[in-house]
Amino acid sequence: MMAARQQRSCPDKDGAHLLRETDAMGSGQRTSRAELNVVCLISLIVEVPFNLVTDMADWMLSLQLLALLGVANGTPIFAKKLLQDCLSTPLDGGLTLPDGEPLFGASKTIRGVVLSVVATAGSAVLLHLDWGTGAIIAGTSMLGDLFSSFVKRRLHLPLHAQAFGLDQIPEALLPLLIVKEQFNLTSNDIAVLVIAFIVLELVLSRILFRLKIRDRPF
Repeated sequence: MMAARQQRSCPDKDGAHLLRETDAMGSGQRTSRAELNVVCLISLIVEVPFNLVTDMADWMLSLQLLALLGVANGTPIFAKKLLQDCLSTPLDGGLTLPDGEPLFGASKTIRGVVLSVVATAGSAVLLHLDWGTGAIIAGTSMLGDLFSSFVKRRLHLPLHAQAFGLDQIPEALLPLLIVKEQFNLTSNDIAVLVIAFIVLELVLSRILFRLKIRDRPF
């Protein structure tokens, strides 16, 4: 994942060709075989830790990105629990569109967006990433969340109604697409991270509901 890994392997066809040549040379056979064996041994010794370290780095980056997505989307929930109605000005200013539905809804507040960006930027620093990366992930995740709310209002779904997929995918997919080039993410990487985010979001939502931090288990 993330960065292309350099392939290391012992010579196959070329190595066999080299051995045939050294066999014909007679006196050079022993030296050429030894050199080839040394090259193979070194490549095998280097390959295992190299791939292991790279895989570990990939997993660490995946966990870092998932953690930042979690902070970005969890901060507004904790802010609501702790601050209640304090500074809970709706992001859409209470605007109602011609379809009779609000632009986003009262649950999307300026407080939630601002605190999400600040908390995620700070978390990025703690995770040894640039604070700007955290701010970008939070900002784009909030945009994805607002997109979901906008679509749900246009579908005349009640406020806080559950819409599986629509509630999770935009807020994870959009920030991952934005940082795709920065972290050399592949399409498979993004798909796996989005699926992991959905699973974690569903599980943690139910846990937070049982702890009476969330009003609903979704």
